[in-house]
Amino acid sequence: DAIPSADQIRITTSLKSQRGSVWTKNKSIFEFWEVEVTFRVTGRGRIGADGLAIWFTEEQGLEGPVFGAADKWNGVGIFFDSFDNDGKKNNPGVIVVGNNGKLLYDHQNDGSTQALASCQRDFRNKPYPVRVKIIYYQKTLTVLINNGFTPDKDDYEFCAKVEDMVLPSQGYFGVSAATGGLADDHDVLSFLTFQLTEPGKEVPTPDAEIPQKDKDKYQEEFEHFQQELDKKKEEFQKEHPDVQGQPGKTACAFFLSAEDIFETVSDRELRQIFEGQNRIHLEIKQLNRQLDMILDEQRRYVSAVTDEIAKRGAGVPGQQGQGSQQEIETVVKNQEEVIRQVNEMRNSIADTLRLISGAQQPGSAAGVYETTQHFNDIKEHLHVVKRDIEHLVQRNMPSSEKSKCPDLPPFPSCLSTMHFFIFVAVQTVLFIGYIMYR
Repeated sequence: DAIPSADQIRITTSLKSQRGSVWTKNKSIFEFWEVEVTFRVTGRGRIGADGLAIWFTEEQGLEGPVFGAADKWNGVGIFFDSFDNDGKKNNPGVIVVGNNGKLLYDHQNDGSTQALASCQRDFRNKPYPVRVKIIYYQKTLTVLINNGFTPDKDDYEFCAKVEDMVLPSQGYFGVSAATGGLADDHDVLSFLTFQLTEPGKEVPTPDAEIPQKDKDKYQEEFEHFQQELDKKKEEFQKEHPDVQGQPGKTACAFFLSAEDIFETVSDRELRQIFEGQNRIHLEIKQLNRQLDMILDEQRRYVSAVTDEIAKRGAGVPGQQGQGSQQEIETVVKNQEEVIRQVNEMRNSIADTLRLISGAQQPGSAAGVYETTQHFNDIKEHLHVVKRDIEHLVQRNMPSSEKSKCPDLPPFPSCLSTMHFFIFVAVQTVLFIGYIMYR
């Protein structure tokens, strides 16, 4: 049921019980590879079905029950499952399933019993196309996804990773999709394939990959297809001469284009709210990355202080050694508490990201008013949160401890200004998440 066009392939239309797929004609000879797929899954309903799959298999897939392709494949399938068959409320989701040609896909449990890795991502009805990057390098399969909230093509998030995965040395790439009682449009806009080469290894020339004889054959097939398409266009114009030149249809097209140019007040408000939430989403992601850096730094710091304790405990006898060791143990405990709190902040930020992602769906006029009220509350409480955090930091850090940082040159020994402001920003984000949740 797939329908090709000049700028995309509609794998399935939004009709019930549809199956479609598209496959490469020749086997890929790449030992390591990377594919980037751009697609849209759109539907009128709040819930869609069934989903879309990206394949790398030893043989070309035939029509079948696994998202439009045949079961018992030898290779790997990355499934974008829209419908929640097992009722666990974990769809839409992305599932990586491998097969040696003998396993039957477990539809009733959404493949959870066979999944090598998975992540929960909503890829339906996004304002921008969803982008997926699949990397297979040295027996490791990695899946990255761009959720379609931003026009930034390089804004990928980690989704899943499978190590020690052995795939066929040669195989076919494909995309398939299917609909059931519910239906979505599954459109593939691009499918780019790259060969990955180990550092220092000679890269084969492009001319060596495809023989000239095959190139000529493909060019001849393309020209033949183009001629057939031109003939069909001419036949259609001869059979329907009344389609062109009718003033009524021209006027209708003019009015449609005029409606597309101007947006209503509610559409403009929704667009502005979406853009604001999108900026918040990006800022929180940046804070999450900075928190990861802080966490790694604190772990290295604790490890170094622990080593210093062992050295001083073994080399400094008497009361002086015991006193210095107690001071260092106090520092270690403080650092471990910092690591625990940073981990809690990361979990809270992840929850806030999910809330913001859900809130970015267009809503009604009541939702517009409520979101505006939330932003006003955020502005009112922002300065209060900053002042309270500064007071707590000053109260919990005595002046005697400020000048007694351990002497460890490779690592920062005192709280820097940047880390303090990051801490203030994180607390602010947590407060924003609480207000949005309320």
